[in-house]
Amino acid sequence: MVNNLVSVVRLSTAEFHSAVYSLSPSVAVFDCDGTLWSGDAGSGFMRWTVETGLVSREATDWIDARYRGYLKGEVSEVAICGEMVQMYQRLREDEMRRAAKTFFANQVEPNIFPEMKELVDELRRKGVDIWAVSSTNNWVIEEGVKRFGIPPERVLAASVQVKDGVVTDVIRDVPTDAGKVAALAREGVTTPDAVFGNSIHDAAMLEIARRAFPVNPTSALAERSAQEGWPVYYPASVKPV
Repeated sequence: MVNNLVSVVRLSTAEFHSAVYSLSPSVAVFDCDGTLWSGDAGSGFMRWTVETGLVSREATDWIDARYRGYLKGEVSEVAICGEMVQMYQRLREDEMRRAAKTFFANQVEPNIFPEMKELVDELRRKGVDIWAVSSTNNWVIEEGVKRFGIPPERVLAASVQVKDGVVTDVIRDVPTDAGKVAALAREGVTTPDAVFGNSIHDAAMLEIARRAFPVNPTSALAERSAQEGWPVYYPASVKPV
């Protein structure tokens, strides 16, 4: 719990939306898990594909050991996010996309923040160029942001190479921490007007924005927001830290 955030401004929904619209942004960048919807779709998809038998016992045992290491601080954020995509090697990509569609509809869609959906819809209506950046696999993120009208070419997510329709273990990208900034820069996005994120792994991306918008911030990001003077926003369904 964070109890020393007296200097942090907490925006109401009306204030939050007004602050975004007043920027008249041309480019807006959104993290996804915890920002557009509650929960971690990346680890959720990992568990769901294990429980449904999509992945082999060998892959299940391997990722379980690696994830336990991650929780103990023995495996880095960037490593585990990449491995949570590599675990699907030798499966067909069309199978992964079908799985992601079923998973998101059943497990994540009910957790979409309506206030964030309203915001993105209005920004799209205003012609804002919107990007989604996530360390969760691209199959889940591309499926999820369809609900927000964000096309796949505006998604930067953890991904591996696909050869002849088959998933490989060759990493293409794992956007997390400074890697999110680097992924955007490769697309020519270096100074976005507004950036939205919920975790400390979004801090580097928030720093490059004309205005940073921490949404549903974790304790670590809430502390960072206090240091930076970033007002924070909590959707109605979230209990503030």
